[in-house]
Amino acid sequence: MTTPKQSPVQAAARNNAEWCATMSRSHGLAGEFGPQAWAAPARTPLYYPDAVTLVPGADPAALAARIDTAAPGASVKDSFADLDLTGAGFRVLFEAQWIHRPAGAPATASDLGWNVVGDPDALRAWALAWDDGDGNADLFRPELLDDPATFVLAGQSADGRVVAGAVASRSDQVVGISNVFALDGDSDAAWPVVLDAVHRLFPTLPVVGYEHGEDLAAAVRHGFEPVGLLRIWLHG
Repeated sequence: MTTPKQSPVQAAARNNAEWCATMSRSHGLAGEFGPQAWAAPARTPLYYPDAVTLVPGADPAALAARIDTAAPGASVKDSFADLDLTGAGFRVLFEAQWIHRPAGAPATASDLGWNVVGDPDALRAWALAWDDGDGNADLFRPELLDDPATFVLAGQSADGRVVAGAVASRSDQVVGISNVFALDGDSDAAWPVVLDAVHRLFPTLPVVGYEHGEDLAAAVRHGFEPVGLLRIWLHG
């Protein structure tokens, strides 16, 4: 059976929801996909939403009822920026843009080598580089390595240190990129090696994700196009 073609925003939202579900599972939390949204019944890992809408026009009351708004920090990724969750006690935390890059688009050459992280020690080294001393490296647990759709990409210097990276999440129609970083804080240094890895691993798939601010500007410089607004809502 052929999967129906989705709009770029719907494909990006579904891909991102699948990645949020994977991250939650790695922390022992099972969320559920419904017709309108993916949602988790308990607090999700740091930086990850409790729900992600999958289609425009989701029912705000039904969405809020699927997550735990009693514990502090509940959040919703409003993938189409079309909800009003103020009645359920939420406020807009920030806005961002979904981004899309065609399959096979040329990328800037990188002088970094790369590999796909394959064992817990390598994942720990990657997480420490991603975290850069903030104390949140434990977010990335070895259980992630068991997910066949998740590829932790490590950009390496000549001496083998992890100096850049990202997470690639494959779905039916796109590959999503998140957690892009470079040790110097310059995402322009990360995108060339990340896109080289993605092109070699998934040459036929468009690349999606979301960014805002300077990170969005950097993504545009590397061939991405903004394709739709999203909002992150925070409870309380």
